[in-house]
Amino acid sequence: MNESSTPEVPEEDEDTTLTANALKAMAHPLRWKILCSLGKSELSVGEIVERTGTSQSNISQHLEQLRNKNIVVARKEANRIYYRIRNAQLLELIGIMREVLCPANLDDRVPH
Repeated sequence: MNESSTPEVPEEDEDTTLTANALKAMAHPLRWKILCSLGKSELSVGEIVERTGTSQSNISQHLEQLRNKNIVVARKEANRIYYRIRNAQLLELIGIMREVLCPANLDDRVPH
């Protein structure tokens, strides 16, 4: 195989590290459940608690992780904080990942 047909592997840089850290943050089961619960919606912490079935303090900690990695954004209204997925591209990526990786779709991934 000649060198011209081998794809060039980029050196690790700040963008690569940020991307890997964001993917790691999304890979946590509860954070993934939060992202799937949000979908295209903007939800309050209380609504996310209801949809995920876990405690508010636990949800708040995980939302903070997602916010720190620029995956979700927060908006405060009165005494409530609302979260949504940061942008349409990220929403599309999460949708594709769900389609490809969720257990309900496993039979569609592998040719028989």
